Amino acid sequence: MTPQTLDLDSGSLQTLWQETCSELTGVVSPLLVEAWGKTCSLHQIDTYADNTRWLCIFLCPSSFNALQFEKNLGAATKNALATKLGRPVELKFIFNLPTTTNTTDAPATTPLTPAPIKPATGSATDTPAIAPKTQAAPVLTGSTTGHASNITTNYSEGLFASSTVRDTLVSRAATVAKNIGLRPDFTFDTFAVSGSNEMAHVAALSVAKNPGISYNPLFLYGGVGVGKTHLMQSIGNFILRSKPETSIIYCTGEEFTNSIIRAIQNKQALNFKDKYRTCEVLLIDDIQFIAGKNAVQEEFFHTFNALVKQSHQIVLTSDRPPHEISLLEDRLRSRFEAGLKIDIQQPSFELRSAILLAKAKAAGLDLPIELAQTIAARIDSARKLEGIVMRLKSEHELTGKLIDQTLINTILSEQQQQEYSHRQLHPKEILQAVANHYSIKQAVICGTRRQKEIALARHVAMFLLKSMLSMSYAEIGRLFSNRDHTSVMHAVTKINDLLPSDNALSQDVAAIKTSILGGSY
Repeated sequence: MTPQTLDLDSGSLQTLWQETCSELTGVVSPLLVEAWGKTCSLHQIDTYADNTRWLCIFLCPSSFNALQFEKNLGAATKNALATKLGRPVELKFIFNLPTTTNTTDAPATTPLTPAPIKPATGSATDTPAIAPKTQAAPVLTGSTTGHASNITTNYSEGLFASSTVRDTLVSRAATVAKNIGLRPDFTFDTFAVSGSNEMAHVAALSVAKNPGISYNPLFLYGGVGVGKTHLMQSIGNFILRSKPETSIIYCTGEEFTNSIIRAIQNKQALNFKDKYRTCEVLLIDDIQFIAGKNAVQEEFFHTFNALVKQSHQIVLTSDRPPHEISLLEDRLRSRFEAGLKIDIQQPSFELRSAILLAKAKAAGLDLPIELAQTIAARIDSARKLEGIVMRLKSEHELTGKLIDQTLINTILSEQQQQEYSHRQLHPKEILQAVANHYSIKQAVICGTRRQKEIALARHVAMFLLKSMLSMSYAEIGRLFSNRDHTSVMHAVTKINDLLPSDNALSQDVAAIKTSILGGSY
């Protein structure tokens, strides 16, 4: 049935949603409410002609935000609003291009107390007891019940048209971002989310929306290619698109160190302090680089204190948590640990596949999902996936080769040879790494026992010996109590076939490779 719109005041809708968000923080993670709930606004409430349900329409900044809202907060929001409104609730999401301000994002300075909302009991025209609207609602077009859709708002055309203002802000933000070293493609919209990085993504988005308020400092750590830099730069790009005038510094730990050295050499220490201690957002990648450098740590300590005192945001990344950074001063370690620390795990097979498809699409490549899964099963690092996409693009555009299984096998083989050629691996290194990972003695793995756990470790070891060292099946068989080459072939084929679908196995193989190559993989 066609819904009828209730004549609700926008301020009362905002207050209703603010109160609902406060209640949701006791039901779901406050991070989820901050990231997906408070980024949206309760735009309109309709009632169906059968007078049994409410349709609550939310305005979201993007389709991705709407989907995440529905996934993470949908059920809890329905329950909370149904309790307030006195009848079952359905949700609808509409979205617009990002704007420079969003009243629902700013913390309310004075709590509002709306008139109580009474559940409708009469005809379809009954309305809650809320003050009438004081201004016309925006004209919505193109909306479709049941999923997110585009909306447009009528503005007068010309110099101050919404599209002109928006394009100007976007252009200015892009220029500023380029000048400070941020990549334009490192945004939240291009960041693939899964269980291994979901919490980091939510926290980073919360910081971007409320810099200096939510989680200061934010400390992201993890191995190579897990998305630390992508998230950090997404924060900077997000803030600049909202407020291009924001003073942001982005640098690596090495660049921070070099800046201090140059400042001392050129007798410009005061300029350095003014620059770093007054910025509104400080983003430092690979902060572990400053460990063991006393003068650098001394300067960063005072910079850190000055920024936190002014409620200016600090975001740091590292390849390890603060307590594992050797030669880091205790006073810095304690400050890093006082903020929010999040470990970003290696991407799962599904996430690697999603990342690959997204990067291929951005590069203008039509990559079938089956081929993407083949690559994701053999490449464990998101950073290396980007290199594979660039290689596919160059082969396709410059030589005219088709993107098929043959081309991918060739590229993957060359990639593997390049990764392992810089050092001489010994079979014992691989066997020991497998033994350490599964907590099984090396002699047992190479023995004849057939328990399930031992057999799995043995098969993984055989697979790695074949894939990393290109040993013959007969050579591998001799390392495992002189097993027949057909047994080794079966083990290698089994692991190779399981990797695309077995996430736990994929994580095991990735972790073992990382330990073998000293974290460079």
